[in-house]
Amino acid sequence: MGLWSFKDEVVLVTGSTRGIGLGVAHAFAQEGAMVLIVGTNESMARQVAADFKSKGRLADGFGCDVTDFHQVQETVNKILDIHKRIDILVNNAGITRDNLLLRLDENDWDQVIKVNLKGTFNVTKAVGRAMIRAKKGRIINIASVIGLTGNIGQANYAASKAGIIAFSKSAAKEFAHRNITVNCVAPGYIRTDMTAKISEAVQQKVLERIPLSRFGEVHDVAGLCMFLASPAADYITGQTIVVDGGLTI
Repeated sequence: MGLWSFKDEVVLVTGSTRGIGLGVAHAFAQEGAMVLIVGTNESMARQVAADFKSKGRLADGFGCDVTDFHQVQETVNKILDIHKRIDILVNNAGITRDNLLLRLDENDWDQVIKVNLKGTFNVTKAVGRAMIRAKKGRIINIASVIGLTGNIGQANYAASKAGIIAFSKSAAKEFAHRNITVNCVAPGYIRTDMTAKISEAVQQKVLERIPLSRFGEVHDVAGLCMFLASPAADYITGQTIVVDGGLTI
């Protein structure tokens, strides 16, 4: 076991069929948590959960479109019927639709805001109600350093992630009286299928700006999520913690 045990804890991770979300889910499962795999593709979510269970982990899979509040509420209700509670929420579901601002299609703007920002609102609202009744909970929202710095060709993504940071501060203030913390993790360049699409030339330019001279790994993000969900972070709320190898120094 690692630094913290999450035995008997129920952890919901959105967008957890691949990438950072999958890595976060895996880390919590390794430490004894019942992990709820949530993705838009229900069969894939169930398959990931089945893979976890085949390795002796506790997991369950659910299909859910985070942009549809009614579907989110139905999924959360189903989870509560089966698992009784949700102790930790990691809002990770997100997409990119990159283009220069003057070439950015209105639909690509709307979709990124809808999935990244509205999705975070929808799931937080549905799960937050259950946490308020329980008078405890941890909410961890996956933002991005792009939400702090902006980036050429990512006006929609930057706006959505900056929105998540501001949203989290407000939610932290609203939920604090019920012993619920809300924090953001802002990854830099992490090795996933999303960053693998970046050209070698661009990757090299990015590496030159990172003091640690490497891209991050999914476990770097997962480790911070576990810290924020642990008793060690009881007095931390409304914060955005960067995991970027020094990129934004």
